[in-house]
Amino acid sequence: MFDDKDADGLMIPHDDALVISLLVHDTNVKRILIDPGYSVNIILLRVVNEMQANDKVIPKAQSLSGFDNSSVVMKGEVVLATFIKGVIKDTKFQVIDADMAYNIILGRPWIHAMDVVPSTLHQVIKFPSEWGI
Repeated sequence: MFDDKDADGLMIPHDDALVISLLVHDTNVKRILIDPGYSVNIILLRVVNEMQANDKVIPKAQSLSGFDNSSVVMKGEVVLATFIKGVIKDTKFQVIDADMAYNIILGRPWIHAMDVVPSTLHQVIKFPSEWGI
């Protein structure tokens, strides 16, 4: 599925995370981490507010735990449309009010719903659409 052409212009080897930009709720969002290690999709409350989508947030106080057993209490859940290459999917996000390097983290729920195959080595994601992969 991936070949050397997918890595054109990259300095290999590297340890870079897979970070993309994506249209979410009609807003071009930058600094989105694609991470199959996450079992949820996360969005910052600040980003939801910037999208003027705070009225869509369903309040829910639940803890999200990290691998080191640290936790953050989420503010709620929100369903927002994500758009990539002609494919639109309603995506459920856990909303948190925290400092982190990324605006959104897309985990396995989004990866599987979109049939995405991510490659951190090649710094691309591929997925089937009516126009091919």
